[in-house]
Amino acid sequence: MSTARLLPYGDRAVLVEVEDTPAVVRLVDALAVAGATGPEGPVAEVVPAARTVLLVARPGVPVAAVRAAAERTAAEQGDRAGDAAGERGTALDAGTVEIPVVYDGPDLADVAALTGLSPREVVAAHTGRPWRVAFGGFAPGFAYLVGGDPRLRVPRRSEPRTSVPAGAVGLAGEFSGVYPRSSPGGWQLLGRTDLVLWDLDREPPALLRPGAAVRFTEAT
Repeated sequence: MSTARLLPYGDRAVLVEVEDTPAVVRLVDALAVAGATGPEGPVAEVVPAARTVLLVARPGVPVAAVRAAAERTAAEQGDRAGDAAGERGTALDAGTVEIPVVYDGPDLADVAALTGLSPREVVAAHTGRPWRVAFGGFAPGFAYLVGGDPRLRVPRRSEPRTSVPAGAVGLAGEFSGVYPRSSPGGWQLLGRTDLVLWDLDREPPALLRPGAAVRFTEAT
């Protein structure tokens, strides 16, 4: 993580820029292991994104303490590649979510053709290892999942759909995800789930939080 860059973000936070999403996951986990984000640590809130991690200072803690913790952790990480995101669990106490999926998506055959797998092998690969919530974005409740079978890395559709139904499960690049509501989208759709990803009457509203482990299962 030698390319990490720390930037001031107002007077209460530090923005850490890193090279890619796996580096984001490694930094978030390393901060948790070091105690920087625990109850006694200087960081009150961690907001990961695709290539950045926002660290918000705990009330009464100077932002310089947050910066020092981030600098120390980034330096300790160095240039180590680390374990693949999602394969070793998480240092965050975000739990595990099981997502049952009916694998009848309109792009299942296209994903099979792109990967050289059969449709059944695509399903087996998608359910065969745990994923990890790296960060959220795009829409409330949408989580970008990493750490799945590398054979499932496929490009987005050349022509996005004008409407993707809520609960649609898809792939795009290194990510898998579940659409929390009906919206336009260009991900390759493998199937669908009945789980509600975003519910304002639930605490927290998002079913999938950064750091959570996710296991897809085939619904019968």
